[in-house]
Amino acid sequence: MRPLFNARAIGIITAMTYRFALIAPAILLALTAAAPKPHAKLVRPPAPVVLPDTVRIELTTELGVISLDLDNKHAPITTGNFVHYVDQKRFDGTSFYRVMRLDWGTPPNGIIQAGPRGDPKRVLKPITHEPTNVTGILHKAGTVSMARLAPGTANADFTIMLSDQPYFDADPTRPDPDAADGYAAFGHVVSGMDIVRKIYDVPLSSTLGEGVMKGQMIEKPVKIINARRITTAVPLSAPVSKPLPAPAPANPVL
Repeated sequence: MRPLFNARAIGIITAMTYRFALIAPAILLALTAAAPKPHAKLVRPPAPVVLPDTVRIELTTELGVISLDLDNKHAPITTGNFVHYVDQKRFDGTSFYRVMRLDWGTPPNGIIQAGPRGDPKRVLKPITHEPTNVTGILHKAGTVSMARLAPGTANADFTIMLSDQPYFDADPTRPDPDAADGYAAFGHVVSGMDIVRKIYDVPLSSTLGEGVMKGQMIEKPVKIINARRITTAVPLSAPVSKPLPAPAPANPVL
């Protein structure tokens, strides 16, 4: 989808949050990440880190630990970027701040979202987009994916799927180039989906948020105490498959 606001307009939005789009024939939902403050100087990323094919990350939150396996073999740019944030402790003290609850499908249906929300002291420069039709990593329940505005603008904010979200996957047949690129999935939850569900269930504010995000912001954001890389290589515990055309959800109500 096209960004609802240009870069200058986003810079003055108080919430400074990303929107991330759920694309379907009859709906268009945003689920995005914040742009840095105007004229903020972005910190350049360090030299590339040599990583194994699979990287285990542990996110320790106020509600418990979520363990992720990141797929460096198939999504090396996105995985390497996430690891830079982890190794430099840039996620420490950030939070899960948004929940998108979808009214269609089998509950729980939606996503949770976390990150520094465009804080110029934390964010590195944006990364190249790795679409799912290249990586083969689909947006299934438990998948970790990058929030963004347009493709190539993602830096730090990320989401975790509570359910399958096929319209986050790339589909070159879509007429909108932005929608055709989808979002960059790069790993999945291997333990702690109960914690993901707890975050999904926390109270939301009825007033916070702009536009489609209003009512989706967590009333008391769930703090990420720390994020750490587990150096021992671990095997992927979920299969990687190439995307197939996804049917539209039946009668979505959003």
